[in-house]
Amino acid sequence: MRTVGVIGAGAWGSALAQVCARAGLAVTVWAREAEVVAEINAARANSLFLPGVTLDPAIVATGDPADLTDADLILAVTPAQHLRASLVRFASYARPEVPVVLCAKGIEADSLKLMTQVMADVLPGSRPAVLSGPSFAAEVARGLPTAVTLAARDMRMAEAIAHRIAGPAFRPYVSADMIGAEAGGAIKNVLAIACGIVEGRGLGRSAHAALITRGFAELTRLAVALGGHAETVAGLCGLGDLVLTCSSHQSRNMSVGLALGRGDRLEDALAGKRSVVEGVASAPAVRALAARLGVETPICDAVSAILAGETAVDPAVAALLNRPLRAES
Repeated sequence: MRTVGVIGAGAWGSALAQVCARAGLAVTVWAREAEVVAEINAARANSLFLPGVTLDPAIVATGDPADLTDADLILAVTPAQHLRASLVRFASYARPEVPVVLCAKGIEADSLKLMTQVMADVLPGSRPAVLSGPSFAAEVARGLPTAVTLAARDMRMAEAIAHRIAGPAFRPYVSADMIGAEAGGAIKNVLAIACGIVEGRGLGRSAHAALITRGFAELTRLAVALGGHAETVAGLCGLGDLVLTCSSHQSRNMSVGLALGRGDRLEDALAGKRSVVEGVASAPAVRALAARLGVETPICDAVSAILAGETAVDPAVAALLNRPLRAES
């Protein structure tokens, strides 16, 4: 692997392009916005999505997916609800022997499919992998220490990719459990909104800790019902990502929850955000998927109901606290 194509030039796509460039790969980033393409190529910057970061000279931007045809590795980093459309545009240039690493965290709202299932629809016969874990784009782009999960059915492929993109401050741990890696990344976004609501409502650190713990129990139940493994989500791509996203105002999902907890309307909480808040789109999908599988997810259900305007914050909190007492496990 000497060249990598990155689909999507948002904050995370740009940060992963930095990771690959630091690892010695030649990087071509396919961006939808013409102004982003121009700024990356002319000024080594992406001020729209990743301000304050100077991009590596090895990164080249393009507005044409055909320019990714010769890449030895593809990173698909468009938001979950737009991944299908991006892959459809890329499909005619994809080569089946080239691995495609899915880096978006979410569940497709209309189909209730994970990203690997979306990719199987659009690029049948391709070689998928999943990259997930506790990682803020700005920190990764600046070269701060980060560890993630890189999952693929083909462990030799996962190990090869991990060794190729790893660096002194970027450490991928490999796994064969793609479903667990995907489920952890998608469900934690919904739980981060819940944690933001708790903080925004001033319910205290005890409630915050309880929500993370009981939320992780929901995440684990749903991941296992989908076919993932409990030990996978007990690692970086589940528990690790949950702790990060539920503990920092840098998290877009938590910041939306904070606004809702303070009494703001959802449209006001989302106003002015350039990057997609994945948890907002994934919440109803998580709720529907859990119902289809017969899995109890009361916290995710409450978040979905609040976002849909079916209930307000205080009644939702009261309903959770008044659930029947039960054994913890």
